[in-house]
Amino acid sequence: MYPPAAFVVDDPAVIEAMVGRVRLGMLVTHGPGGLAVTHLPFLYDAANRRLLGHMARSNPQRAGAGDGEALAILPGPEAYVSPDWYPSKADDGRQVPTWNYETVHLHGTLEWFEDRGRLLDAVARLSERHEAGRPRPWSIADAPADYVERLLRGIVGVEMRVTRIEARRKLGQNKPERDRAGVIEGLAMSPDPRDRLMAELMQSED
Repeated sequence: MYPPAAFVVDDPAVIEAMVGRVRLGMLVTHGPGGLAVTHLPFLYDAANRRLLGHMARSNPQRAGAGDGEALAILPGPEAYVSPDWYPSKADDGRQVPTWNYETVHLHGTLEWFEDRGRLLDAVARLSERHEAGRPRPWSIADAPADYVERLLRGIVGVEMRVTRIEARRKLGQNKPERDRAGVIEGLAMSPDPRDRLMAELMQSED
């Protein structure tokens, strides 16, 4: 990943917070058949540098993954930035559109597993993560046991042992303060909740 120094993140606590804002990642592998990508929800164990998920057993990615390095792309909030939001544009017009974003790339090796206990634990924990905060959180115990067993037979678990982390936050750190303030104001007024989230992230960096 292209690493402009102003946007590189190496603080483990900040990276963990970035990962926590991501709900769906992309697992990328390369094997004899070329590249394969699957979108999947995940759990990240920062202390042990493990990424956990599961996918359909019929997904051919497992068979074609090979033994090489895998990549998990965890895209965070992103927003288009209009040059009209930069006050300095009025000085000389030297501003162009850009994009602000967060992303984390996890590199590592994969372990595939079919053990029923591990699969059930992964599904239960994923459900707990994404049901958290709901008035009546759904639990795997809410579904009939035979139905759950049938679904477990249809998936395979995958765990990445993370060997390298690349994290980037492009939040206008390279811009003068008045231009950053203009962008925050512009994004905060947007009807798109993704833009307003980016405004909040930029504000938290001030």
